[in-house]
Amino acid sequence: MRVVVDTSVLVAGLRSQLGASSLLLAAIARRRLRPLVTTAVFLEYEAVLLRPEQRLATHMSEKDIEGFLRALAAAAEPVEISFRWRPQLRDPADELMLEAAVNGHADAIVTHNVIDFESAWVKFGMRILTPAQLLKELPKP
Repeated sequence: MRVVVDTSVLVAGLRSQLGASSLLLAAIARRRLRPLVTTAVFLEYEAVLLRPEQRLATHMSEKDIEGFLRALAAAAEPVEISFRWRPQLRDPADELMLEAAVNGHADAIVTHNVIDFESAWVKFGMRILTPAQLLKELPKP
């Protein structure tokens, strides 16, 4: 399954090992999910994860975050942006996720902010799932 992972899911997965977001990151590490990324999406991940408050909450150093991002990049499929439809959503960071999903022909966008992507479902037929919903759809290993 090819998905675009919203930054909120990465943050939640690194902050707690107990939730669906952490299990989703583990599924990516085991190659059960293929994250789709553009350069802009990846820069968004990096900017948010390197914020001091995020590093404090995750107990990760800058070096740890860089290692995580390298592993994520190795698991990810790069997407070229050939069309832009902005603005479609209220949050410019969400626009990055939508562009990656539409251009990469993603199966879904995975987010904790489902309501923020509602118009993407309406306009593009893009599935918007929470991490828990996505995990229920994954075949058992």
